[in-house]
Amino acid sequence: MDDLIIKPKESDHMTAQQREESVSKASALPSALIYEIIRREGEEELARSNRSLVWSGVAAGLMMSFSVLGEAVFRTYLPDAPHRYLIENIGYSFGFLLVIMGRLQLFTENTITTVFPFLNKPCWDCGLSTLRLWSIVLAANVVGAFVAAWVMHSTAAIPEDLRPAILSLSEHATGMGAWQSFMRGIPAGILVAALVWSMPQASGTRFFVILAFTWLIAAGDFTHIIAGSVEMAYMLVSGNIGLPAALSGFFFPTLMGNIVGGTAIFTMIAYGQVVDELPPEE
Repeated sequence: MDDLIIKPKESDHMTAQQREESVSKASALPSALIYEIIRREGEEELARSNRSLVWSGVAAGLMMSFSVLGEAVFRTYLPDAPHRYLIENIGYSFGFLLVIMGRLQLFTENTITTVFPFLNKPCWDCGLSTLRLWSIVLAANVVGAFVAAWVMHSTAAIPEDLRPAILSLSEHATGMGAWQSFMRGIPAGILVAALVWSMPQASGTRFFVILAFTWLIAAGDFTHIIAGSVEMAYMLVSGNIGLPAALSGFFFPTLMGNIVGGTAIFTMIAYGQVVDELPPEE
């Protein structure tokens, strides 16, 4: 008979407070809370010293070279098949994983994180602080990218088997032309900003979130200013492109595309959906 007695569920004995806590844990983070998390991260980044930003930015530029190397490894050693393109682009995520999981300064992440503090409290000082961080991090990322490209081209650090694939990837990235580089930079900027927006909610799945978003950048053949700077630098170091052509055909158009996508589109949309829910500034 005891076996026939229906035991009450554990949830039946939960207090109202316990139920509310359980619902809160199971629910997705509200948009306003995600905004606040990213805004505070942006304020922390803006408060960092120039020296910290430079070293972190250079390290990020160096690590982004592993996106090019990852793709090159897959392209070199996978059999030539129609599906190889989709698989080799997994390698593009390697550099982003190293940078984002390592909390290094990547310029395209800052197109959203450091803009939220300015939108929260617009002022000249806030705007200048954002421009200071952008300029330092971008320059440092590019320096790191050039160092990595020189090492890949001019030293024995990279196996000879990989060099043809690296050159092929670099020729493609820098050969689109200015308008196409700009237009394809917009989706890349949106995806990186969306990645940053998704991170507070991702928790234990951050590895896979980064992998998915950055794989899509590569698979969609979109242009990213820092990963592409490694390829641009490789073309410059190897003498396959001149500096004016590299800057006008790839660097500046891609930079503007990433800013338009990351800041002018995604960041403004994200801010617009939470602005009415934010507490008034004291």
